[in-house]
Amino acid sequence: MENQGQPVNVKIYNQTYSIRASDGNVERTEQLAAMVDQQMREIAKGALTSDSLKVAILAALHIADELDRANNKYEELNRRLAARSTECAELLDQLLKTTR
Repeated sequence: MENQGQPVNVKIYNQTYSIRASDGNVERTEQLAAMVDQQMREIAKGALTSDSLKVAILAALHIADELDRANNKYEELNRRLAARSTECAELLDQLLKTTR
């Protein structure tokens, strides 16, 4: 049977949820919940609604945007690293050929 993870109680936007830390890292799960709570509270300050579902959706969109930007940056850095690695390998090959 699969490990379901350790249960942890977190509070997000004045609601307590019992969730499982699937990776077993309770502290990380609590930190993620705190990030979601903070994002919801920031959005609620400027929102024209107090509907927690709408605030949660706006927070999810904001977090998804941050994730997408981070993924794009990660992919760009990987492309640059691959290109630089190729350049270095070619230079090394040239150097080895000239020293023979």
